[in-house]
Amino acid sequence: MENTSMSEGSIAKKIIYFAIPLFLGNLFQQLYNTADSLIVGNFLGSSALAAVASSGNLIFLLVGFFNGIFVGAGVVIARYFGAKDELRVHRSIHTTVALGIISGLLLSVVGVIFAPKILVLMGTPKDVLPNSIIYFRIYFMRSLAFVLYNALTGILQAVGDSRHPLYYLIVSSIINIILDIVFITVFHMGVGSAALATIISQFVSALLCLYHLLHAPEVYRLHVKDIRFDLPMFKQIINNGLPAGIQNSIIALANVVVQSHINSFGKMAVAGCGAYSKIEGFGFLPITCFALALTTFVSQNLGAQKYERVKKGAHFGIVCSLILAEVVGISIYILAPFLISMFDQTKEVVAFGTAQARSVTLFYFLLAFSHCIAGILRGAGKSVVPMIVMMVCWCIIRVTYITVAVMIIPQIQMVFWAYPLTWTLSSIVFFIYYRRSHWLSSYKTSSI
Repeated sequence: MENTSMSEGSIAKKIIYFAIPLFLGNLFQQLYNTADSLIVGNFLGSSALAAVASSGNLIFLLVGFFNGIFVGAGVVIARYFGAKDELRVHRSIHTTVALGIISGLLLSVVGVIFAPKILVLMGTPKDVLPNSIIYFRIYFMRSLAFVLYNALTGILQAVGDSRHPLYYLIVSSIINIILDIVFITVFHMGVGSAALATIISQFVSALLCLYHLLHAPEVYRLHVKDIRFDLPMFKQIINNGLPAGIQNSIIALANVVVQSHINSFGKMAVAGCGAYSKIEGFGFLPITCFALALTTFVSQNLGAQKYERVKKGAHFGIVCSLILAEVVGISIYILAPFLISMFDQTKEVVAFGTAQARSVTLFYFLLAFSHCIAGILRGAGKSVVPMIVMMVCWCIIRVTYITVAVMIIPQIQMVFWAYPLTWTLSSIVFFIYYRRSHWLSSYKTSSI
């Protein structure tokens, strides 16, 4: 347990050494998500790129809920790992895997059945809709692998191991990119082949991760015969993960509404904003990595009852995330036209994507602050607070603002400004809560 514990040693080294593999792993995951759009946009054209782009928010609407649940599972596992409670670590891990299997199968069914209706409700352009449905349905056939992989990597990250998920993502990313190129440029299989390549690569990464856990150190080794639901542990996972899952789904739902407004400006707007969203995925990496690192760090150290270490680590992680986020944001702001043109060189597509990039990227530090505070609070078992803050700021206020603003001024720029405005609001609320509430001291008198 000493090699992976974050409750001992240098705070800065533990957080950074955990965050770097996490960053690189997410980078490769983003690369193979982006490869779909790059290859589709360059070889199949703007309509195909728009089809892939229009499915993005809808995909996150469904997978985001389960990802949030596994964030809660990671909090539970990390807390018991920090407390060196090996029996409960064992039970929480096997309950998490059982939940991953059931969730993956359920998500496959829901995604395949309801894809056409939801895409129509989103106002997806008619000339984009057929390809969007094909891409979406094939994409969701990988749900079991995707959800199970997230459950398994969540277990490894909870015990402080962010290196092995990186190795498996590198392998998966390379396979995905190679298959994308082969399917589209050699076999001319169309937009659905991008989703098929993702399915195959995701199953490879899930199997590699599963193999590792089956041979891991005994304290967190996976035993197939023990995969089952432990009711008390399941309740803890749901209590910690359900707010994060609901938060992800509500935010994604708000973004689906935002996407529907973007759709109303036509195919070129959809393609341009879709290209920016892929670039934005890279820009968010430092933010999400430090937020995840802080969740694990806080969970393990609270389990070990090292409260002063929790505060020092939280402050360090926030500062690092803000600096990195702003450096990335400025870089994207400057390079936006070039980056967008990598996906599609059509002038109108580049113009839309660049306009969105230059409306939001300078405000990445606000997004970083909100995510870091949310990660800290989840690690402390207070996942309801970020759920409420983000639901109000990033869903209710964002959707209301866009609906009213676009009616008054029917320009896509009004949609773009929704993001920095709502990031500002959430940052203000989180700052007040973090400084004035007793989120840490209240944990001392409670248990997970």
